[in-house]
Amino acid sequence: MIAKISGILAHKEPGEVIVDVGGVGYQIIIPLSVFYRLPEMGKGVSLHVHTHLREDSLQLFGFLEPEEKRIFLLLNGVTGIGPKLAVNILSGIPSEELARALQAGDQMRLVAIPGVGKKLAERMIVELRDKFLARLSEEKAQSHGSQLMVDAVSALVNLGYRQGDAEKIVREIAQSDQAKLPEVLKEALRRLSH
Repeated sequence: MIAKISGILAHKEPGEVIVDVGGVGYQIIIPLSVFYRLPEMGKGVSLHVHTHLREDSLQLFGFLEPEEKRIFLLLNGVTGIGPKLAVNILSGIPSEELARALQAGDQMRLVAIPGVGKKLAERMIVELRDKFLARLSEEKAQSHGSQLMVDAVSALVNLGYRQGDAEKIVREIAQSDQAKLPEVLKEALRRLSH
């Protein structure tokens, strides 16, 4: 399976590109959101690719960001949405706005996307809402943890502790989602003083 292609952008038009990799041109189907962010022809490009194999064809679908590919795969997993319709949906709505519409159950916004009717919008909300909400809470937890880590390590380094030691101790302490900076610092100082 092809997962990523990097090469020279040999051709681009709305909906598809050809990427030259060592003299071999790969035709890749892309959403409009990707097309508008591509470099000029003749420049280097790197696309995250989904390989779709059918009995009669092999198609490549490309995205600039891994998150776009993830959303494409989620859409493709909904009953009634194939890869071409998934690309069409991503062409009709930015991925962040799609995530918000699914989380809010905004059927009217989904129906405004070309190719999405009322029943398909309902199915998308039912099948994808929980997946997007789970992803959102996971991202919040990660951002909380990473900011806590940065703040705690910075404070310990400013107090004269070595960066490596501070990172190790803070990582051990800050496993809990409920960890707060004052408690983490207090425990880190206690451990580092021994």
